[in-house]
Amino acid sequence: MSTATDSPGARLILNIYIGLFVLYLFLPLAVMSAAAFNSFDYPSVTQWRGFTLKWFVALANDQRLLQGLVNSVLVALGVIVVSIPAGLSGALILTRLGQRSGTVLYSVLVSPVLTPGIILGISSLIFWREFGVPGGLFVAVMAQSSFIASYAMLLFLARLQRQDRTLEEAALDLGASHTLVFRRITLPFLAPTAFTAAVVAFLQSFENYNTTVFAIGGEWTLVTEIASRLRFGLSPVINVVGVIFVVLTLLAATTYVLLKGKPKRA
Repeated sequence: MSTATDSPGARLILNIYIGLFVLYLFLPLAVMSAAAFNSFDYPSVTQWRGFTLKWFVALANDQRLLQGLVNSVLVALGVIVVSIPAGLSGALILTRLGQRSGTVLYSVLVSPVLTPGIILGISSLIFWREFGVPGGLFVAVMAQSSFIASYAMLLFLARLQRQDRTLEEAALDLGASHTLVFRRITLPFLAPTAFTAAVVAFLQSFENYNTTVFAIGGEWTLVTEIASRLRFGLSPVINVVGVIFVVLTLLAATTYVLLKGKPKRA
């Protein structure tokens, strides 16, 4: 039986739409990448002054941007360490509570996702100052984790709702402790989700600005440093940063697809 998309006209319209959609996604990246190789002192492709690699050298000599990159990675790793256990704990509690209690607690645990990042950053800074901890990388980790843990919890919750609880009950009936059941049954079942949650937490942390800028104090991350330079006008060095991240993203995606498509050994 033929469908509406089998006609040449419909197929042409679909192909045009897909082409425009892909162009919409990748044209800005292409323009941004091209500007990184332009000798012009400002990011531009319309005023082309010749091909150059000097902006890559300038990035290698830009200590603040490099330190911001290191700080971003440190904060993101700290967020993973805090958010994954917190999100897993929240998901486990919710799956073991009754319907009414679980609904109330679910609303409380998800609320940070709906809270503006500015509020989370300022409140975290004020809270930790009461304990003598000034703004910095640690406060930025805790501020970001306050809402990123909720994303991790939602991922774990979706996975746990598909778990066969009879395996845990059978293990407990056979004399296994709760710790052993969690380590041998629950954790292996949640391992793929834990990896996904870690990747999501890293990306959410790395690109975060609203929460970080208020919690980081005198320190800085790559995103806050780039934002601070907007007041003075960007240089193509920032485009180089974008090119590097685009290349790393493509390599990571390609590697993932190749590894996933590799046949498993029996």
